[in-house]
Amino acid sequence: MLWVKAFHIIFMVTWFAGLFYLPRLFVYHAMTEDPATTGQFKVMERKLYFGIATPGGILTIGFGLWLWLGYGIGDDSGWLWAKLALVLVLIAYHLWCGHMVSQFQQDRNTRSHVFYRWFNEFPVLVLVATVLLAVFKPF
Repeated sequence: MLWVKAFHIIFMVTWFAGLFYLPRLFVYHAMTEDPATTGQFKVMERKLYFGIATPGGILTIGFGLWLWLGYGIGDDSGWLWAKLALVLVLIAYHLWCGHMVSQFQQDRNTRSHVFYRWFNEFPVLVLVATVLLAVFKPF
């Protein structure tokens, strides 16, 4: 079970790394008007989303389900249901990031770099809440 938990944590870190850096790329992408730089950002965003963040998210969820369904971690615990709700919120955020990647790929971004600066802070709140629930199991 400890191996499964370790891989769950490793891939969670990978997923969050992608979700922290991708909106930061959006900030810089929204600020640039140089076609060469824009092309570079498109490549970076696509590779980060599809090559790092999405596999990290899928594997995080997979190993988390294994811990829950395979080992009964958190059965009948309120903290687990709260954590699962946060995971659903994070999945929605991830998918929204994917939509934004698509918008940038098609040169259809309408948001300013200021929006993306605020958007970039949201996964920090989810991370803090999720870790606190998993560590302290308050209910």
